[in-house]
Amino acid sequence: MATFNLSSYNPSSFTLVGIPGLEKFHNWIAIPFCVIYLMAITSNCVLLYLIAMERSLHEPMFLFLSMLAQTDLILSSTTVPKLLSNLWLGDKKITFSGCLTQMFFLHFSSAMDSAILLAMAYDRYVAICFPLRYTTILSNKVIVKIMAAITIRSFCVIFPVVFLVKRLPFCRTRIIPHTYCEHIGVARLSCADISTNIWYGFAMPIMIVVSDIVLIAISYTIILSAVFHLPSHGARQKALGTCGSHICVILMFYTPAFFSILAHRFGHNVPRHVLILFANFYVVIPPTLNPIVYGVKTKQIRDKILLLFSLNGAQ
Repeated sequence: MATFNLSSYNPSSFTLVGIPGLEKFHNWIAIPFCVIYLMAITSNCVLLYLIAMERSLHEPMFLFLSMLAQTDLILSSTTVPKLLSNLWLGDKKITFSGCLTQMFFLHFSSAMDSAILLAMAYDRYVAICFPLRYTTILSNKVIVKIMAAITIRSFCVIFPVVFLVKRLPFCRTRIIPHTYCEHIGVARLSCADISTNIWYGFAMPIMIVVSDIVLIAISYTIILSAVFHLPSHGARQKALGTCGSHICVILMFYTPAFFSILAHRFGHNVPRHVLILFANFYVVIPPTLNPIVYGVKTKQIRDKILLLFSLNGAQ
């Protein structure tokens, strides 16, 4: 590893190793990531197109879903193109500003995803518990305010991370044993005290993820209580059906996130390449599966997709 004796607050570049220990398999590993990434781009773009073009889908649930699709495109596009150029072309260099940009959008889009899932839980709560007042409570003006609040909260929580890293001197190695720039991974390369970074990196998930999960859990506790008090079995089935896709997406987002956090904290015997592979699948699998889950489990979207492809097939 290259070492540097002089401190540098603005190093010219870092080196992304890729997946340590699996260098000879890099070309093969890139293939599934490329396929999954293309699926993520295609499925999310189709979903965004349908929601934009079909007036019947201009409802709060689908507007939040379109916001989730856009955020998922940012999340996967922030990391996967650089991963592919690294594994296929050996392009391991990333500029300091490029590293900061990648780091910001990685954490920003993750924070956005969590907040959007909370907004979607609130949408289901209003739809099931106050069906007659649904359009009044979630008016277009309210939807815009919620979307603005999601964006502002995510930006305000994540943006300080850029300054926390930018203030650090990097006088040791500038080799990152990963495929992308992540806050604590970059901060650990510094030769200065990074306790502020560590504490902020620890508090950030608590401020965002834990609070969102608690509120989502409260929402679904109330929702399930209301559903099981509905008079007919058909009404209960319909209400649960509207929540099924959202619950699947919540599990796909939070389960690997917690697994990744626990593995990094306590999985000291887990090989590094396993952790890196899992971290990369985490930023590409949920963006790929989210639109597919909603396409399969949501009748309005499923019908529009079938109509779209039947029209294309007829032409």
